[in-house]
Amino acid sequence: MNCDDFKFEKFNDKLFVCVSGEHRFGTDAFLLAYFSQARRKDLVCDFCSGNGIVALLLEKLYSPKKIYAVEIQDKAFCQLEKSKERSKLLKLEAFHGDIKDFKASEELDLITCNPPYKVTGTGIISESDADKIARHETLCRIEDVCCAAGKNLKFGGRLCITNRPERLADVLCAMREYKIEPKRIRFVSKEKGGAPWLMLVEGKKGAKPFMTVEKGLYVYEANGEYSEEMKQLYSID
Repeated sequence: MNCDDFKFEKFNDKLFVCVSGEHRFGTDAFLLAYFSQARRKDLVCDFCSGNGIVALLLEKLYSPKKIYAVEIQDKAFCQLEKSKERSKLLKLEAFHGDIKDFKASEELDLITCNPPYKVTGTGIISESDADKIARHETLCRIEDVCCAAGKNLKFGGRLCITNRPERLADVLCAMREYKIEPKRIRFVSKEKGGAPWLMLVEGKKGAKPFMTVEKGLYVYEANGEYSEEMKQLYSID
């Protein structure tokens, strides 16, 4: 495993994320953490955690009771542990393995996941194995995410995920298949009035049908600056 390209992205004096050429992060990680609205009393897990960016944001933004982070790729997991160590995250417990094999010691209140967006065999195939795993459903399908969430969430526990709008039907059907009822959805556009490029979906285990479609979130103003909501989202004390 080549670790020569490891470096740390600093957000403030307490938050450092280990990045590499293969495992980085984007706006969707911040959007997912922001959308999840974790609580201090929550037991939380981040599936497909990569270098740990979402788990780190959850701890720094919401300080939940405990956080698990699950990652299958060796290099990404190494980065996750380095992020945890450098940021001194005492509540974070990292699990090196497949989400299909993960079982928390107690039922969880919240699971977050930024999963691979593309169905295997579709779109432009990434060159590296790391990119294939991160972007295509080679090791983890949306059904796997919902199945694993169903096994680990308590009744009324929440699953919050990101995905592309074209996968909406797949996400909602997979949630319902594993008794996680879609309850909240928000679409994200690059600019106000533009077509959405991302969606954020929340489902609750065992809940009754009724879904709220929240107002759209847009990233940029017409002048190219971040929107006020994005500025708030990126401000980490």
